[in-house]
Amino acid sequence: MHDPRMDDAHRLRDEPEQDRPGSPVADDAPDGHHRVEPVRLVPLVPRRQHPWLLVEVDGAPAAYGALVWSLREAARREATVVAVCVVDDDGEDPLAGLARPAPRAGAAALERLEAQVLRAIAETGVSGRVRTAVLARPVFEALSSAARGADLVLVSGQGKALLRPAVPRQPTRRLARGA
Repeated sequence: MHDPRMDDAHRLRDEPEQDRPGSPVADDAPDGHHRVEPVRLVPLVPRRQHPWLLVEVDGAPAAYGALVWSLREAARREATVVAVCVVDDDGEDPLAGLARPAPRAGAAALERLEAQVLRAIAETGVSGRVRTAVLARPVFEALSSAARGADLVLVSGQGKALLRPAVPRQPTRRLARGA
């Protein structure tokens, strides 16, 4: 079966662009000049993912202030806030740091955390940008050490990634020409 649309597709592909109907230079204006049509551009895909803001919420007024600031900053930068509550291990475990926190302690910590997050959302009016999590102390220490300059290597089945903070650059000095 022959499809007549295929003939048009082949014809348009083989013709030079200025001869194609609807091309930016195909139509002549009444005065003999070519009329140029606007070209529609495809929107650019952002190169970087949106940022994530990690905030430890421990019940202190300073931590609550950091949570409020993070919510406002997330709205400004289209970021996601991860509010975390850190649960300490009991210290009685011979494999300290390897055991999971008690389920009851984790659930209670998550309830306290979500209550503070709801209070901060009500104060700022920023919603839909917050995730909550309860972390064990070793995980939080690894993340906070990476923020202070230590290398942190994330290893998964897809590969490895080295996380380290961006080093602020010194402002460059401009030299006068001929100097």
